[in-house]
Amino acid sequence: MTEAPHRFAVYFAPRAHSPWWLAGSRWLGRCAARGEPLPQPPVPGLSAPDQHRLTKAPRRYGWHATLKAPFALAPGVDEAQLRAEMRALAAGFEAFSLPPLKVAMLDDFLALVADGDAQAIDALAAACVTRLQPLAAPLAPAELERRRAAGLTAEEDALLLRWGYPFVLERFRFHLSLTGSLKDAAPPAIEALKDAARHRFDALPPCRVDSLSLFVEPRPGADFMLVEQMALST
Repeated sequence: MTEAPHRFAVYFAPRAHSPWWLAGSRWLGRCAARGEPLPQPPVPGLSAPDQHRLTKAPRRYGWHATLKAPFALAPGVDEAQLRAEMRALAAGFEAFSLPPLKVAMLDDFLALVADGDAQAIDALAAACVTRLQPLAAPLAPAELERRRAAGLTAEEDALLLRWGYPFVLERFRFHLSLTGSLKDAAPPAIEALKDAARHRFDALPPCRVDSLSLFVEPRPGADFMLVEQMALST
């Protein structure tokens, strides 16, 4: 019998092998659909080792925007139930295009964020959080401690306890991570990354949200893999 994955995550990810998927996966240096490393496009003014290091954190998770953060299944729940609930949820939403995405600093990392009305993606994320939570196991004490160590507000702590993640619902900010923390990066390196990201992503067509993506973490600490994309209604 194949061992069940350690954790699951529900993400927005562009359709595998689409221009948006390829652009983001190459930026990070890994394709989560194939589980293979990819050569990163050079960033003028930044060494290849520095580029690889500064994109390490999001590379493990694959090219995505979080809708429901990684979680373990509750006792008695199996992967088939999760997939069935995701398909039912996806069928209740019509596909849509995201507003223009811009390169911006989000806290201490670089990301693509919505530059316009994000109500549609906010609603999809809220549905994923609330409808799938009954299938999720409560957070382990160690994970609660890790999250709280970041210095959560009282509101964020309450969301963490109720929904398993502090940045959901009214605290949700749609984004696709481009780097890990840049707090120790030199300003010229940050500007080089910003310029390269704008050059790479600004020329792409509007980004379409037409599916929910199921990612799995096969073993604790392993890279996340894209295993299925469930179509939204058309």
